[in-house]
Amino acid sequence: MRIIVNGQQAFGKAVLEALLERGEDVVAVYCSPDKEGRPPDPLKVFAEEKGLPVYQPASFKKPEVWDEMRTLEPDLGVMAYVTLFVPAEVRDMPTHGTIQYHPSLLPLHRGPSSINWPIIMGEKKTGLTIFYPDDGLDEGPILMQKEVEIGPDDTLGSIYFNHLFPLGVQAMLESIDLVKAGTAPRIVQDESRATYESWCKKSDAQIDWSKPAGEVYNLIRGTDPQPGAWTTRDGAKLDIFDCAKLDGTAGGPGEVAEIGAEGFKVATGGGLILVKRVRPAGEGKLGAGDYAAASNLTVGTRLG
Repeated sequence: MRIIVNGQQAFGKAVLEALLERGEDVVAVYCSPDKEGRPPDPLKVFAEEKGLPVYQPASFKKPEVWDEMRTLEPDLGVMAYVTLFVPAEVRDMPTHGTIQYHPSLLPLHRGPSSINWPIIMGEKKTGLTIFYPDDGLDEGPILMQKEVEIGPDDTLGSIYFNHLFPLGVQAMLESIDLVKAGTAPRIVQDESRATYESWCKKSDAQIDWSKPAGEVYNLIRGTDPQPGAWTTRDGAKLDIFDCAKLDGTAGGPGEVAEIGAEGFKVATGGGLILVKRVRPAGEGKLGAGDYAAASNLTVGTRLG
């Protein structure tokens, strides 16, 4: 089966690597155009190392791109982290169509930040979907899904790198096997259950200390490491990462209640947050205890 891989970054590279390791016939790789001042995409670098032709169109809507792809005579398109819109002329060109990876249990959490939002919303599970994309955003029949439990201490980083990334690569391989065998299902998405959230931006990650500790905790871990939850101290932005949720009350919302070697405790609208790691504006990450000592943080200081 002649396969085209369309993707970018570490996940795209990992999918390509897995396909080549098991001897799949990858005939070409498509990835994003190079960006001035930035290193080349890891997928591009790896593909070139393996002697594969690499194409980097700025748009897939151009007939010349379709003509170029047609010469490859593809049997299956594999989309592994694609941000450009891919029209039907490209998706339907391979004999068996195109399959795509999305890190949520579609039709839930359609959109570009589908890992952040379930954690922020306090959900107990998420997952991934391999599906046949159509013109809608994250719409199209489902081929395969895998569920992932969101543990009480999981962050965006742990859910993605420990679960959704490796499971996604494996799901791609399993899905290709089903396509080869002619047994790949096409399960229509239930539109009555569909949800959509846009990008999780820095503005979405501002901490409201008046909310219960559970909600603050979910926001911090759902934006760790990107875009990073934040508050202010004397008007200066302070990013907050590792933390713990604690019971009890002490002071008004946003007030520093206690400082120790491990970090500092901040009061919320109900409960406390133990802040363990921070990033002051213009600086690197450091332990919250070290930050407190170096910046003369005192009990009673109000954040936000």
